[in-house]
Amino acid sequence: MNDALLVLNAGSSSLKFALYRVDAAGALAPLYRGILEEIGGRGRMRVALAPDESDRIDAPLDAADHDAAMRALLDWLEARLGGLRLLAAGHRVVHGGADHAAPVRVDGAVLEELARLVPIDPLHQPHNLAGIRALMQARPGLPQVACFDTAFHRSLPELAQRFALPRELFDAGVRRYGFHGLSYEYIAGVLPEYLGEAAGGRVVVAHLGNGASLCALKGRKGIETTMSFTPLDGLPMGTRCGAIDPAIPLYLMREKGLDVAEVSELLHRRSGLLGLSGESSDMRALLASERPAAREAVEHYVYHVARGVAALAVALGGLDALVYTAGIGEHAAPVREGVCRRLAWLGLELDASANARHGPRISTAASRVSAWVIPTDEEIVIARHTLALA
Repeated sequence: MNDALLVLNAGSSSLKFALYRVDAAGALAPLYRGILEEIGGRGRMRVALAPDESDRIDAPLDAADHDAAMRALLDWLEARLGGLRLLAAGHRVVHGGADHAAPVRVDGAVLEELARLVPIDPLHQPHNLAGIRALMQARPGLPQVACFDTAFHRSLPELAQRFALPRELFDAGVRRYGFHGLSYEYIAGVLPEYLGEAAGGRVVVAHLGNGASLCALKGRKGIETTMSFTPLDGLPMGTRCGAIDPAIPLYLMREKGLDVAEVSELLHRRSGLLGLSGESSDMRALLASERPAAREAVEHYVYHVARGVAALAVALGGLDALVYTAGIGEHAAPVREGVCRRLAWLGLELDASANARHGPRISTAASRVSAWVIPTDEEIVIARHTLALA
């Protein structure tokens, strides 16, 4: 086999990518990983992983829109494929709705179906689909596979999927979907390498990045999660509010005169760590800041993560292990420490020196609940699914 697979994650003004070589045994090896940024603006291409150090670039890019960015990326990659054939492309698509419990080959009908989910997730879905359309235009014969952040959570019991709303709304699609599923799928797959036989026990995974959520695993299957109908729910995030009283948007519209677009902007882009601190959505900046509002934002975040873990321990009937992953989870030792200290009553005893080293195990040998830092890899999950369906 002399093939390559492309993995894509399209945002509003960015296009993340990874290129994998497929060997004769079907194993995947990363060749390139990078991002095209400021699409529609000045444009920039950054390549962080490359087989040749000279291909690690940070350079201006002419990318007026997603179509131009996709053409530029394909031209750049194909000039470096050598004898490799581009076999297929896999896309991160945030929302698969109630009907997709697994990745799917994309055709016109699938694309139309996914477009109907845009009102549920206007922050991500339109841009994910723009990446698919741009590739269809640039390489119409190339197979494409959609991999969904919601699919992993289709195993949630119906009790956990329902809101306390009239039953006909559940049948109409108003239900708790959950997100970050590609990350949780990866962590569930590698848990035995870290936890051994305990991997099948009661585990909470904390995906803490600019977007943040928790997932309760039992037998390495999801049974509960903090995000729900949209990726706005659950924990406070970089710029998203997380769970709030559902009457607050009504109050803002009725008493403060905000319209739907203004409320959406407030909840999605001006809240979370940014709104609390008035300074930054970046946890690194807040941890380095001396301002009281920044410290309060961090403490708010830690408190709600710990509260969320405790709530999922109820769903699990106890807790055997806590796993941190994603940008904050993997790199912010003070956040992990704060959460673990608040969970000491569960029997979690932090190893401070191991936590400072970022693990992988950050709890003591005597701790009744083990705690871990496990780097996630959503791209390899997408690549494997794409290879299976190509």
